[in-house]
Amino acid sequence: MYQASVPVFRHYLARVAAMAEKAGPEALDARIADAFPAGQQFATAAGFALRIACPLAGREVPDLPQALGPRLAVARAMLGAMTPADFDGAETRIIRHQAGFAVLEQTGAEFLHLYGLPNFFFHLTMGYAALRAAGLPLGKADFDGFHSYPADFRF
Repeated sequence: MYQASVPVFRHYLARVAAMAEKAGPEALDARIADAFPAGQQFATAAGFALRIACPLAGREVPDLPQALGPRLAVARAMLGAMTPADFDGAETRIIRHQAGFAVLEQTGAEFLHLYGLPNFFFHLTMGYAALRAAGLPLGKADFDGFHSYPADFRF
């Protein structure tokens, strides 16, 4: 459970920080339709990372700073302090949580794979898409940190 969560969250929160820096504060107000602005989508993704990892590790979910840069830094640092041993037994631990107005009880495995990761990536992708829609020149490499394309390549 540790390998499927903490390294994934830390990697993609670093990608968010890089995209936010590239965007600048004004572009973080970009949004798609009536969805949250990009900055809020990214902040929500950071919150989800801890909202998922902390219960799996048997920890309380902390309050995070509101400002995006400090929020990302605190989330990454807190995740970095977690160890694989913290997640012993997490697969079968029952996690009781809220999804909007719904109250759910899921095993740790269901919580991570069916709820946590999809919601984390939903908000990350919405922020990325809002920045792209606003004209920011982002590509797959900005999103995942792995892809490489020539500068003149069009998606």
